[in-house]
Amino acid sequence: MSLITTQGLSKSYGPVDIFSGLNLTISPDARIALVGENGIGKTTLLNLLADLESPTEGKIQRANQLRIGYLPQQSKLTSNLTLWQEALTALDSLLDLERELKELEEQMSASDSSSAELFTRYGTLQAAFDHRGGYTYESRLKQVLAGLGFKNADFQMPISHLSGGQRTRALLAKLLLAPNNLLIFDEPTNHLDIDAIQWLEGYLKNFPGAVLLVSHDRYFIDQVCDQIWEMSQAGFETYRGNYSSYLEQRQQRWERQQELFEAEKARLINELDYVKRNIAGQRTSHAQGKLKLLSRRIQAIEQLGMQAIQGKKWSKISQDIHTTTSPMNIREAHQRISSLKNPTKRPQQVSLKLQTRKRGGDLVLRTTDLDIGYQDGEKALFKVPDITLLRGECAALIGPNGAGKTTFLKTILGQLPPLAGQVKLGANLDVGYFAQAHQDLNEGNTVLEEILAAGSFQSESAARSYLGPFLFSGEEAYKKVQVLSGGERGRLALAKLSLTGANLLLLDEPTNHLDIPSQETLQAVLSAFPGTILLVSHDRYLINALASQIWEIDVDEEHLVVFEGSYQAYQAYLRDEQLPEITSDSEVEEGVESYKDIKSAKNRVLAAERKRGRRLGEVENRITQLEIRLKELGEVLADPPDDPGLVASLGHEYHQAESELETLLDEWEILQNNASTYRED
Repeated sequence: MSLITTQGLSKSYGPVDIFSGLNLTISPDARIALVGENGIGKTTLLNLLADLESPTEGKIQRANQLRIGYLPQQSKLTSNLTLWQEALTALDSLLDLERELKELEEQMSASDSSSAELFTRYGTLQAAFDHRGGYTYESRLKQVLAGLGFKNADFQMPISHLSGGQRTRALLAKLLLAPNNLLIFDEPTNHLDIDAIQWLEGYLKNFPGAVLLVSHDRYFIDQVCDQIWEMSQAGFETYRGNYSSYLEQRQQRWERQQELFEAEKARLINELDYVKRNIAGQRTSHAQGKLKLLSRRIQAIEQLGMQAIQGKKWSKISQDIHTTTSPMNIREAHQRISSLKNPTKRPQQVSLKLQTRKRGGDLVLRTTDLDIGYQDGEKALFKVPDITLLRGECAALIGPNGAGKTTFLKTILGQLPPLAGQVKLGANLDVGYFAQAHQDLNEGNTVLEEILAAGSFQSESAARSYLGPFLFSGEEAYKKVQVLSGGERGRLALAKLSLTGANLLLLDEPTNHLDIPSQETLQAVLSAFPGTILLVSHDRYLINALASQIWEIDVDEEHLVVFEGSYQAYQAYLRDEQLPEITSDSEVEEGVESYKDIKSAKNRVLAAERKRGRRLGEVENRITQLEIRLKELGEVLADPPDDPGLVASLGHEYHQAESELETLLDEWEILQNNASTYRED
């Protein structure tokens, strides 16, 4: 039986229709992501399903045993309790059961001969308590709090002292601990770092109930959900599969609908040709009737869109349109057919490429013995192994907040001196900084004024033409910056960045505050960028799509870890370093400190990998030296000198070099296979 079923669900606020006619089903094990641009009505739909609002029309049927845990975007959690005490309230019914068991134990111990009824009652309650995890609930509570990023020291902190983000995480912990069978989450990853998000992904995968969520984190959706509900101005669509599968299916649907539209338009033209040929001949009456039907069909497409093109219930469509359609003449019909546009409201795409003014050198960035930090600091934030970034590559710099990512960027840009070592930038580089462009937006300017100030346009008309591909057309160009949405601000920042002609982009959290359509647009533009990118982001989907190298700041080891490959390959490399499951009270303290354990384990693996990498480099260098020397010796021995002793010495050196080369080649193969194992795993 479904947990929730809706029939003809509609919601309006005054004269504004948010959505209408939705028929939805949430099964007991559903994993659903609700996607769509900001302001389309996603939160409204969540509120209706969570019974926080009432529909304007339609019905919502809920299962009798439905227990919903709802997480809003902003938590309004208020309490005089500590974090630990507040989290415990999610287990009130279990704690009541525990208290009743203790009372029964006291009754049984106070009586020399307890009644059979008392023992039976105790046995029944004890089995229920055990089945519901009563003997491990403290372990689970600590595990959930630690998984969501709380430390032991936070457990006794009053809720009133927590920040807004911490309160949201506290509420999320309560919802995960409570006996809910449907979790409805509105942006659950907003206040979580990558470690906490990954922990939540694993938790939700194993959650025995259903999950419905709204998130801008596409990687999170990819990992957790197997069904996508898409809300758009064109209506509501359901897709099976994760987010990546949804993108493929959506593209295929658009292409099918475009084919249908083109076929329908060709059909209308053929019918109009028939009318032209026969309107003044013997088949005049038939041609006139054909023109009436043609008029009806044209107006149906104009009014009803794909429903009319697909021909569903055409008899009813024909009746609905008949009363409002006046017959067209041939000229009007031709004009109306020519002006028909595909009624599928495909989201507008930014149709542009970031152009570079000049081609940079092959070497973009190289560091030597680099330490990152501030001159007045006690020590370096982290050390950087010698790294090289080549033209056309994308390196993603990741790490927790406060690890020093922005400090690293400022050091690369020369705004901060390194504590030690050197940074070398390549030749012919023009650097563009996305975050800087975003921050430099003048709130008092219009979009047009902002772009005129950034570029040397010959006229206002030229500037408006430039803004068109960035989806600022018509009156949009006269909007004040201060009223722009996050997606619009991102597009404007991208437009300014495009004017720089940069061939090296430093992007600091470029998808912050962007809805999914805007994220998709930015990703498409950056994927086509011909230059080099250094990306700082928490957007794992963007990182996985763009990055050819992963640079992770390990704050415990105070070291930058360099991995050549995609984010997905990096995660596969680290896949065995997940949070261990806590199954007994004796493991609790270790479990709560598990993130330190994970880091230590990961550091050991990465240290071994760095050692392997260094040795591999040494072996490759020595192989090169030996090959050069063997070539030299071979040339000499091909035309040997007259001195027999010298010939013997050269021959001995040749055989020694050959033997060493063979040994090193065997070692090189082993080291390479180990590297392949890490990446394939």
